[in-house]
Amino acid sequence: MAADFAATRAMFQLPDGVIYLDGNSLGPLPRGAAERVAACITAEWGGMLITAWNRAGWIDLPRRLGDRIGRLIGAEPGTVVLGDTLSIKVYQALASALELRPGRRVILSDTGNFPSDLYMADGLVRTLGQGYELRTVAPEAVEAAITPDLAVLMLTEVDYRTGRRHDMVRLIAKAHDAGALVVWDLAHSAGAIEVDLAGAAADFAVGCTYKYLNSGPGGPAFIYVAPHLADRVRPALSGWLGHEAPFAFDLDYRPGTGIERMRVGTPPILQMAALDASLDIWDRVEMPDVRARSITLSEAFIQGVEAACPTLELASPRDPEARGSQVSFRHPEGYAIMQALIAAGVIGDFRAPDILRFGFTPLYTTMEEVEAAVGILAGIMATSAWDRAEFRTRAKVT
Repeated sequence: MAADFAATRAMFQLPDGVIYLDGNSLGPLPRGAAERVAACITAEWGGMLITAWNRAGWIDLPRRLGDRIGRLIGAEPGTVVLGDTLSIKVYQALASALELRPGRRVILSDTGNFPSDLYMADGLVRTLGQGYELRTVAPEAVEAAITPDLAVLMLTEVDYRTGRRHDMVRLIAKAHDAGALVVWDLAHSAGAIEVDLAGAAADFAVGCTYKYLNSGPGGPAFIYVAPHLADRVRPALSGWLGHEAPFAFDLDYRPGTGIERMRVGTPPILQMAALDASLDIWDRVEMPDVRARSITLSEAFIQGVEAACPTLELASPRDPEARGSQVSFRHPEGYAIMQALIAAGVIGDFRAPDILRFGFTPLYTTMEEVEAAVGILAGIMATSAWDRAEFRTRAKVT
């Protein structure tokens, strides 16, 4: 049965008069989230107090939600767990992968990767010393840079600025042929495009839940470890909930079984309650339908903007199969243009130095909204409505 995107749209709280094209940065509020979080606060935290860890199943939420996300990213059951932030999960996966390749010292990434991923890698190699190296190349040069000295290839599948998409299957195969492991950041993939971690023979993957998965600001991250590695990895961040027996309170760390060992600290239960409600919406759709609709929406947007706004330059790949679920355009006054657009009721975002970024999320974005957004943007460009002092003033969050 084809997805009913009108029904899923009705399951989100969307402000009147706003066209929201920024779900690739922060997903909107699922209508069921407030009730679910309220129940978690009043009935569980309020009524059960600490007994809710057992009675309400809080302790198992990271695994239960991990399996629900696993369905969306092609992961085997029992290979995904939630908790902590994406930067922490990047560090965990990278450190574990490096330890599995003793004698090799090189981490390869690309210059289009999300800066926090590169910061975590840089911090790790500085801590390790001993000749460890973070090597970066242009996104287009990654495949050629996979050499026999490589320990780990660390990439974000979909570029956060342009939406450019790496070929996961091809790069994993090339890295494995060179004897390296691969860590994928799925921040702009999970819930946006079809991902098949198991089919691609992925080693590690991480991602956040507050973008396309709509868990709310600060929502927990997830980590995937391939089954054949799950009992071999030694977590660099050996937190108490990754212990084999957390409530034995042993002074010596013994890693838990499989993906459980990748847990670190106490999970954010209220945020997970919000995610649980969002995943109820995701249970109504299949990723091939989501992806097909995303392409239809983004193609219409590109065609409309290029026809009506000739001074905007497409920054995303023209081939929809080579990009994620976002479209970016370049303009030297990109920041001011985006502020004018937001003031007119179309919310996208800006990424330095000159990127206007728009996300297309079929669960709630309609073709009528895409067409209206094009018209509003065209009006702003035709009249230079962006050329005002208030639109040039940079806020802390862009």
